[in-house]
Formats: sequence, structure tokens, C-alpha cells
Amino acid sequence: MAAAFGTSAGLSQSDSALLDAVRDVRVAVADARLPLELPAVVAARSARTRLLDQLGDYVIPRLEALDAPLLAVVGGSTGSGKSTLVNSLVGLEVSSPGVLRPTTRSPVLVHHPSDEPWFSGQRVLPGLSRVTGAHADSEGPGSLRLVSTDAVWPGLALVDAPDIDSVVAANRELAAQLLAAADLWLFVTTAARYADAVPWDLLREAAERGTSVAVVLDRVPAEAVAEIRPHLASMLREQGLAQAPVFTVTETALREGLLPRDEVAPLQTWLGTLAGDATARADVVRHTLRGALDSLDSRVAALATSSAEQAGAVDTLVAVAHEAYGDAHQQVRAGMVDGTLLRGEVLARWQEFVGTGEFFRQVESTVSRLRDRFTAFVKGEPAMAENLGEALQNGVEALIANRAELAASTTARQWRTLPGGRQLLVTDPGLSRSSGNGDERIARLVRDWQGDILAMVRHEGKDRRSTARIMAYGVNGLGVVLMLVTFASTAGITGAEVGIAGGTAVVGQKLLEAVFGDQAVRELARQARERLLDRVSELYEVERLRFDDAVASLGVDPDQSRHLSAAAEAVRRSR
Repeated sequence: MAAAFGTSAGLSQSDSALLDAVRDVRVAVADARLPLELPAVVAARSARTRLLDQLGDYVIPRLEALDAPLLAVVGGSTGSGKSTLVNSLVGLEVSSPGVLRPTTRSPVLVHHPSDEPWFSGQRVLPGLSRVTGAHADSEGPGSLRLVSTDAVWPGLALVDAPDIDSVVAANRELAAQLLAAADLWLFVTTAARYADAVPWDLLREAAERGTSVAVVLDRVPAEAVAEIRPHLASMLREQGLAQAPVFTVTETALREGLLPRDEVAPLQTWLGTLAGDATARADVVRHTLRGALDSLDSRVAALATSSAEQAGAVDTLVAVAHEAYGDAHQQVRAGMVDGTLLRGEVLARWQEFVGTGEFFRQVESTVSRLRDRFTAFVKGEPAMAENLGEALQNGVEALIANRAELAASTTARQWRTLPGGRQLLVTDPGLSRSSGNGDERIARLVRDWQGDILAMVRHEGKDRRSTARIMAYGVNGLGVVLMLVTFASTAGITGAEVGIAGGTAVVGQKLLEAVFGDQAVRELARQARERLLDRVSELYEVERLRFDDAVASLGVDPDQSRHLSAAAEAVRRSR
């Protein structure tokens, strides 16, 4: 295929590898999604649409039928005289010009009757419906009006495109689409507007993509031709279009709506020669098609870069949520051992049992008296045990819920500052808080964990001796004490609370050791902490998945950039 590009014989139709590779590129581009509202995403989406259009409207159809008629698209600014020029070239009115703007409501394709099979189907511009007959005001930019006439040359068709700077966005988009589908772009401008920015942006793009271009300088005062034409030629050279032929139409009165024949004769002759010379047509096709294929590298690479930015933004959003909930889990771990769970209500309930003064005297004397007091406590005063257990449960629930709420708000706050994050929060404002049934699930979690505690106590007391001791103290009472030992530490609390918490650890530890032994108590406390942390980890994972699911709903494919690059590489190898 590389050799074919370098000859005047045109592209080899037998080389299906290139066509297959280009089709694969189109599939990759069509599948590419850029859903996150990143800073440059609007331009990236527009570039993707233009690339998709050119692949579907021009590159693939042209590779499929290299001998199809040459498609010359007549494009230009509002009021440049495109329709009048097309009518004058044909010698009859095939496209309706007018004073009101925008005039061209749908593109008009003029072709020789023998070429009708090439254009009546969906080979070229498959997204546009085909209409025939006289022009109607109801026609919109979604249709392509076909005009068959012997007045044009076999082998070449003319398309009167909408204005490239139309006030109607759909017209502008369609004009750009048609220009990308052209083998040859006839750029029509006027003496008053030939330096306007909009057409030169498109001309620059045409030069970058290797599109064949011819320029028609219309409505030029005869006395200004010598000044304007050289200036226009200079501007074309600066944009890499030095080889583009320039045709001048002087300002003159129309005759029955058409330009005088001598004004369009040079352009007619050039187009007629092009249409009648298979080699010349092949040269134009080869030049434009090669330019379009050459441009795939940079255009697909730009789309791949945008895709990578989307994937990177998604990774960042997900990482923020993971970090926030990871921190929340660590904070719960720290809260279990820093003494904070033995404040407030828990301390009050503990003091109901021991009494401050008596508590310390018992700690300093013998454990046996405490054992007797504890036995009476769990057997004779079950309400106090229940109150203490409930206070512990509430404390654990509050710790877990608080850290979950903090993780949600932290994630939401950071997302608002990250690309794409605010977009997701607008879609689901509930992400900034814990889920609606979070309190219920946390309460169930703590109850289930308390069940783990009781099961552990029963399991440790399965031998006859331990069973007797457990029966003496009660499973529920020992379970409460094990919870106390699990959370007891003097770190993080001050004043009188230090002594109370420290005493709690000492008393609880000794009571449990009297039943199970010191090694078993240490293992029970470790298991109790780990089982609670495992349950908290599962809960926080469910909470975090709300953020993961929000990101996943966007459908950003992390491999999209790689797929695009691989498809473009396949085209390079096939050439």
C-alpha cells in the first residue's frame, strides 16, 4: 500500500488489510467514551465526532470504492455565493440561492445520471437521508438532496454545503462534516471576507489533513484583482496550501440568476478536465486519502490522551474514596484502644457497679472480693449489666457511625475540587452523607459482634472446669467484661477518667484471667478487636462502593486509550 501512495495509479483495491485496519479504528473511536467533564473534554468530544464522521463518510467509503466519482464540496462563509456558483457551473438552478440567511437548509449533491448508483445509497454520508425533486423549505440539515443532470460531468459530483459560519449550529456542524467527506474542497470566499478567521481555521485543518483544495475568489472588483489575488496566494502559502489553484470571479451582474459564462469558464474547464482524466482524479483521491490516513496518528493519539485523562481522573476519584474509608477504619481501630470508648455513659454505668472509693480499695486488696461483688452484680443486678452493655454498644455504634459520616463528607469535599467529581455529586447528592440505612446496619453490626463475644466466651469455657466458672459469673456478664477489656486503655483520656479506665482494665483483666487464664484472655481480647474490625471493614466497603459505583456508572474504560493506540498502530503497519 505504501508503494501505491507513491504512484499515480492510485490505491490498490486488493489491499484489504488497510481497509480492515481502518474499520477497526472506526470501531475503537465509536466505542470511545469521554463522559467526565474534564477541562478540555468539549474540544476532545468535538474532535472525536469529526474523526468519526470522516472515517465513516470518507475514508472507509473511499477505500471501499477507489473508482467512485470524485466528490467536490463547495464550502464557504455566509453570503459568499456558493449556491450561485454551483448553479452557474451547471448552467441551471439546482440549488436555491437567496437573500435571507441561512439560505442552504440542506446540502445539495449534483451528479451525472450515470453516477446515480454511487450516491443514491448510503455509501457516502450514510447519516443523511436522501431526497429528490425541487427544493423545499421544510428540508433540514439531516437530509441530502440529490439532483441528477446531464449538465455535470460523469465522474465528478458537486455538493453545495451549508455555511461554515452559519448562525444555525446544525448547519455549521454539517458543513464541517461535508468538507471532511470531500475528495476536493472548493473554498468560496469574497473580496470582502477572504481574510476572515473562521474559513482559515478550516483551511488550516484541510492543509494539516492533506485535503485537496481549490479556491474561488468571488465578487472581486475588477480594479482590485491585482491587489487581492496575490495577497490571497500569500496567505495560502503560509498555511501550506501553495499548490491550491485560485479562480477569480469579478463583481458582475447576474444573468437570469447565473454568473456570466466567461466568469466561470476557467473553473468549468478545470473541473471538466479533472472529471475526464482518470489519472488526474486518482491523483486527487490519492492526495486527499493519504492526508486523511496520515492524520489518523495524531488525531487518534489525541483521543487516546483524552481517554487516558478520563481514566486517570476516575482512578483519582476512586483513590480518594478508598483513602477516606481506609482512614476511617484506622480511626476506629485507634478508637478501640485509646480509651475513648470508656468515657461518659460507659464510665457512669461502670461506677454504678463498683463505686469509686470502694472500687479502688478492692483493686488494692484482693480479687476475691471483686469476684464476689461481680457475681452478685451479674446475677443479682442484671439491670446494671444490661445498662453497661447497652452503654458500650452505643459507644461503639457512635464511633463507627461518626467515622463513616466523616469518610463520606471527606470524599465529597475532595471530589468537589477534582475533575469530574462535582459532576457525580450533582447526579447523586446523597454521596456526601452515609447511606440512609447506615444507622440500622451499624446497630446490627454491633449486635452481631456482641454475639461473637458471647460465642467466644462459650467456646473458651467448653471444658468442665471453665464451664463451672462461667456458670458462676454468667456468660453475658463475662461478655460485658471482655468488651471492657477489649477497649480499656489510659491513652487519650485525662484526669479522674485515667484512674477509672485503668482500674477497669485491671479488674476486668483479673476477673477474666481467673476464669480463662492470662494467655486465653489476651487472645480473646485480640480476637474480639479483629472481629469487630473485620465487620467494620465490610460495612465501610459497602459504603465506599457507593462512590465506586457512581464512578463506574460513567462507563470509563481503563483500556480505551490502549485500544485506540493499538488500532492506529495497525493502520500504520497496513500501509
